Amino acid sequence: MLELRHLKTLTALREHGSLVAAAGDLCLTPSALSHQLRELDQWFGVEVVNRRSRPVSFSNVGQRLLKLADDILPQVQIAQSDITRIVHGQTGRIVFSSECHSCFDWLMPLLNQYRQQYPDVDLDFASGFEANPHELLQTGEFDLLITADPIALKGVEYFPIFEYESRLVLSITHPLARMKEITVQELAEETLVTYPVDKHRLDIMSRLFIPANIQPKHIRTTDLTQMLIQLVASGHGIAALPDWVVNEYEQKGWVVSRRLDCVAPEGLRRTLYAGYRVEEKEKDYFDGFLKQLDKFSKKRATYY
Repeated sequence: MLELRHLKTLTALREHGSLVAAAGDLCLTPSALSHQLRELDQWFGVEVVNRRSRPVSFSNVGQRLLKLADDILPQVQIAQSDITRIVHGQTGRIVFSSECHSCFDWLMPLLNQYRQQYPDVDLDFASGFEANPHELLQTGEFDLLITADPIALKGVEYFPIFEYESRLVLSITHPLARMKEITVQELAEETLVTYPVDKHRLDIMSRLFIPANIQPKHIRTTDLTQMLIQLVASGHGIAALPDWVVNEYEQKGWVVSRRLDCVAPEGLRRTLYAGYRVEEKEKDYFDGFLKQLDKFSKKRATYY
């Protein structure tokens, strides 16, 4: 029966030109190599290699087997390499979900760095914003959830990424921008521009308006952060955004931001978490992402 070892023997003979040199390359004895060639001759009923010529030459059958070896052996090597990476957790798939529209500002550069270390890992994103993302994480609909509201669930852990401040965003000409103290009642007279998610998942709603049993005068939604900023800058409402988002646009002079000290003296502060199933940490590529996330978290804490 034709086996991979026969094809490897033929390619070694072609490369080295003699039985002795080919046998040494394959870590075999010349006798063992001759035995393989006799197996091939008996199997096909013809001489495959002319061992009397210097260098050895190949019959038409031998030439055809060499072509087969050139087609198959590289694919075998690739498959073996892929299997090794799979066994050692170097390849796989991570599906992300986020309750934060603006998290991609810092997440995408992090993912680009990760791809350089784990090029064989497929990074994907769940579509849309789910009503029960923590339960979907638990059941395996996706693998990592960015959230500010961890929920205790069996088999799920939450890694604290960093603390942030949710800041009030105003147009530069807004009357509230000139006030030293802003009350929740004054904010309730405004149109709140925000993302189209459940109000309980919005920092300003869950930590300010809902506890005060007050609703904004109007709520206007948009999917895009840039559009949200443009609406606020044009005087069509107010917003509350994480500090890392606000800083960029405030530095450009498009909007101004204020601390929501009507929530607490230190403002409306939250911690962003990465939720994941405990079992995923056993995979090298997933644990590698958590380590990179931890490195990013420590670097950001030092910077801020």
